[in-house]
Amino acid sequence: MKLESTKVSLDKSAQEVFNFLTNVENFEPLMPENISKFELMDAETFLFALSGMPEIVLKKKSMESPHTIVLGAAGGKLDFSLTAKIESVSETKSEVQLMFEGDFNAMMAMMIKAPISKFIETLALNIPKEI
Repeated sequence: MKLESTKVSLDKSAQEVFNFLTNVENFEPLMPENISKFELMDAETFLFALSGMPEIVLKKKSMESPHTIVLGAAGGKLDFSLTAKIESVSETKSEVQLMFEGDFNAMMAMMIKAPISKFIETLALNIPKEI
């Protein structure tokens, strides 16, 4: 299953956006209002839970400055990744798009598609508000 957020424009350089998103602590203010838990586990990993959903642990998997940050599931039964693609528009402007990719059976995919789509959309739309 592959899902994409809309692209959001920022009045920040690609490097500034990359630096913000590589600090996992900065994901807390990006979370939706229905977050019930956010916990830093270390400099690379955080745990969060949305109301009515199980806890999810995300860990930085790879980075390519200043264009790509990949977070992946750390443990648990589900294997997926959340990728931030940062495009430089000019020296002071950039665009960000979030992509979710996971390998799920048809039943699971059907159940999580809408909440995950809404989740990555909320994260993306909150990025310009927080940087």
